[in-house]
Amino acid sequence: MFAQNPYENKIWHSKYPKLVSHEIDLSKYSNILELLNEAFEKYPTLPCFENMGSTLTFKQIDDYSKQFAAFLQNELDLNPGDRIAIQLPNLLQYPIALFGALRAGLVIVNMNPLYTPTEMKHQLKDSGALAIVILAQFASNLEQIIEQTQVRSVVVTEVGDLFGFPKNWVINSVIKHVKKMIPPYKLPQALSFLDTLELGSQYAYEAPQINSQDIAFLQYTGGTTGVAKGAMLTHQNIIANMLQIVEWMKPLLSKGQETVITALPLYHIFSLTVNCLTFMNYGAKNKLITNPRDIDGFIKTLRNSKFTVVVGVNTLFNALMNHKDFTKINFKNLKISVAGAMALQRPVAERWNHLTQSFLVEGYGLTEASPVVCCNPAQKDLDKLGTIGLPIPSTEICILGENDEFINPGFPGELCIKGPQVMKGYWQKPDETAKVIFNDGWLRTGDIALMDEQGYFKIVDRKKDLIIVSGFNVYPNEVEEVVATHPKVLEVAAIGIADEKSGEAVKVFVVKKDESLTESEIITFCKNYLTNYKIPKHVEFRTELPKTNVGKILRRALRES
Repeated sequence: MFAQNPYENKIWHSKYPKLVSHEIDLSKYSNILELLNEAFEKYPTLPCFENMGSTLTFKQIDDYSKQFAAFLQNELDLNPGDRIAIQLPNLLQYPIALFGALRAGLVIVNMNPLYTPTEMKHQLKDSGALAIVILAQFASNLEQIIEQTQVRSVVVTEVGDLFGFPKNWVINSVIKHVKKMIPPYKLPQALSFLDTLELGSQYAYEAPQINSQDIAFLQYTGGTTGVAKGAMLTHQNIIANMLQIVEWMKPLLSKGQETVITALPLYHIFSLTVNCLTFMNYGAKNKLITNPRDIDGFIKTLRNSKFTVVVGVNTLFNALMNHKDFTKINFKNLKISVAGAMALQRPVAERWNHLTQSFLVEGYGLTEASPVVCCNPAQKDLDKLGTIGLPIPSTEICILGENDEFINPGFPGELCIKGPQVMKGYWQKPDETAKVIFNDGWLRTGDIALMDEQGYFKIVDRKKDLIIVSGFNVYPNEVEEVVATHPKVLEVAAIGIADEKSGEAVKVFVVKKDESLTESEIITFCKNYLTNYKIPKHVEFRTELPKTNVGKILRRALRES
């Protein structure tokens, strides 16, 4: 139990079901730079980021990011408010580029390294980015579209650049010449990442004037509908969410003593705010996993590490536990594991808690909220598995019906939130902003949820993923949770498909754990737990399910296949 339980301080409003948690102090920092500077001053000798066996201290990250900021200011002549794209996986270069750009007052446009040239062009054009930091493996994609964008400056880095000689030379040579993973490209304006640090070291860094309402990130998301849009996240939005998370985790974590396993890419809003930024406040070491899909390598890293926090998604936790060497990992130092970005299935959570003898708690958020909105209390309470927990500090939540009427506890409706972490709006899209932000700052999440009598929230499903069978609502999460409990099932996803009789029917895509599993076996199993119209009518076996780069199953891709 906690010496001071932050979850007890809740206020019920009598007019409608809305929960308000206790407040955070937004006056503590006026911008992200102040928080970073505080961390650099408090923890200079502690390890800050580690990747592939190489570690940089807080002092080294401080020095390198100042050099990069000075380079941006003086060599590239970028001004506060200009946009810079960062297209990197989890490497030591990422936090240096990120913190350096923030220190120069720039707006960060995070980009998935696996984007196609078309996707890159959309995001670069829409954001108006003037510069980009990109991994060499993806530079050929940039070459194809750079002339159709406003990008005028390019910084290219290679995987081993910050590992020190001779390790850097060996890794870069193997990637380039042995594995031939870098397609040829021509970007005459490009500078190497190491050269930018050398150039920046020749100038004195000057901190810009930044206020809390200035934009820090254009974080692109599909949102509740439509094409990818840039969520304008201000310095205050990010600081607020960091302080909210710190308050929530306070009962379990100690400053200067934590090591967090960072397998989710830092360009993703969940990992960006929770791992990269919040744990700077804790003086924690971020252990960066560059390729979490390499489960063999990931397990090996975990076996050789002393870690206290793991942040991931349901599919990642599931994949780890199904590896033959998972039980060889030492979990004695693990204080808490946090699942987000997709629904945490109860069988996965229960098994993780049993095998690691630690907490796996589910949180909930969305890009438009920087991202965290709710989280389960950091205590082992199996009765609340399947919920997203309670609102984090300074966050209001309500459940609304089709006509914006307030829905009572126990009944589903659209989850709406209000708090200092809610975005400023969508970049240059006021009409799209008006669709999701209403009534003085309330945000429509597009998620269907309900609240129980204790104030805990449960996501039923995305509005757009709702399956309607003969007029009855079927939520994919509910079907998936049942199928996932079958001992022969490794992964599952449910969608609705057209049906002449019922309008839609439930179809599940299953990855087998046991090859003997049959379609009839799954359907018979579901009959024990689901009412008739929720039972899958179709079962398709796959060797794998389509996922985002953070491991979130893409139901949309399954619908289109």
